[in-house]
Amino acid sequence: MSLISGDVSMEALSNKDMIIEAVFENMELKKEIFSKLNTIAKQGAILATNTSGLDINEIASTTNRPESVIGLHFFSPANVMKLLEVVRGEKTSKEVIATSMAMAKSIGKVAALVGVCPGFVGNRILAQRQREANKLILEGALPWDIDNALFDFGFPMGPFAMSDLAGLDIGWNKETSRGETIREKLCEGGRFGQKSGKGFYTYDENRNKSPDPEVEDLIKTAQEKQIKTRSIEKEEILQRCLYPMINEGFKILEEGMAIRASDIDIVWINGYGWPVYEGGPMFYGNQIGFGKILDWLKKMEEEHGDDFTPSPYLEKVVKEKLNIFS
Repeated sequence: MSLISGDVSMEALSNKDMIIEAVFENMELKKEIFSKLNTIAKQGAILATNTSGLDINEIASTTNRPESVIGLHFFSPANVMKLLEVVRGEKTSKEVIATSMAMAKSIGKVAALVGVCPGFVGNRILAQRQREANKLILEGALPWDIDNALFDFGFPMGPFAMSDLAGLDIGWNKETSRGETIREKLCEGGRFGQKSGKGFYTYDENRNKSPDPEVEDLIKTAQEKQIKTRSIEKEEILQRCLYPMINEGFKILEEGMAIRASDIDIVWINGYGWPVYEGGPMFYGNQIGFGKILDWLKKMEEEHGDDFTPSPYLEKVVKEKLNIFS
């Protein structure tokens, strides 16, 4: 702590070698800050943003030195989590990338180099799991069914417990909320997660969670609006949550947003709690068999639509029997 000093003036950054912006996720605010940093920071300084998914190229466009701009996406809580997504922009220099990777190692982080796309690598893949988990609770499953399946697989918590921990009101706006989703209904009822004592679950004074009949009734009411609900087994929950993640990993590799499959696995093991003994989503997919996953995706695409369209790169890997780990 003695190494930390505080200042309220941006001009105090004028002689720094690396500046990391960490304001909330608002593009206009970030662009305003980088425009100011462009006039304040010394030449050669690395200008980094901690954004978890905004377009770094757009942020860099507010400066006359886009080669010095890079994303350093620390994971919360930053003093505990090992992962650091190092996000290279279109014009980020090799020297800035190399320095950022070395800096990450010097502070005990595990760095993964990724490209600019919505959600980068980690959150882009996470979105696939969240989408399917939220669809499953309208098809017949309950939040704790899904969380328990993923916990038994090896995750420290499932998607709904994770949402309660993060806060259901992140990104929610009371003025624009229309009660169209389960999450909106929960927030409108003051159920923001652990911090309010109730979210998808209810929590005691020690933050131990319990399923809530009120949430179950809310979900069953939403389920009744579906054409048909059904009993959903644990195996299907895992397939629906995990296989689309693997498919997205192939899209990321095809687009060059990750250099190698193992980088995706590193992101998920160190930033999202993927069980290390399952090796990460791409390693796990290889163990299951990419051909089996491709067949499943094709079947699901016929039944449920474009969310399950297989990556062309996955099809190529299966057809040509390519080794994505070599």
